[in-house]
Amino acid sequence: MRIGELAQRTGVSARSLRYYEQQGLLASARTPGGHRDYPEIAVDRVIRIQELFAAGLHSSKIAELLPCMRDADGGPSEIATPQLVTDLTAERDRIDRMITDLVRSRDVLNEVIGTATDRTAHDEAEAHK
Repeated sequence: MRIGELAQRTGVSARSLRYYEQQGLLASARTPGGHRDYPEIAVDRVIRIQELFAAGLHSSKIAELLPCMRDADGGPSEIATPQLVTDLTAERDRIDRMITDLVRSRDVLNEVIGTATDRTAHDEAEAHK
């Protein structure tokens, strides 16, 4: 498929797809006219890349990680290294800390909203007396 179709199917800009290629995250063949031609599996690859970026990983870590992820048959890749496992454990721990911080922030906001809502209701009740 051409780059425009891959961009449309994944919701990722053509510019980002070209960046993924520059970083070694995605590969394409070239048509005789020089256009990029992606295999069907590129859709899943781009979605996986987006998930990893969303998790906070940078492109060099993703490039290191992608070949070690589950193979097409669903089994674990045999090329994952102990260092990669250590690095990914650290990334997971960082994400867990972020989640904890976000939950704490949400709780503070809920408390402020609850207090403001109670005060507003009280003020409105007083105004109607």
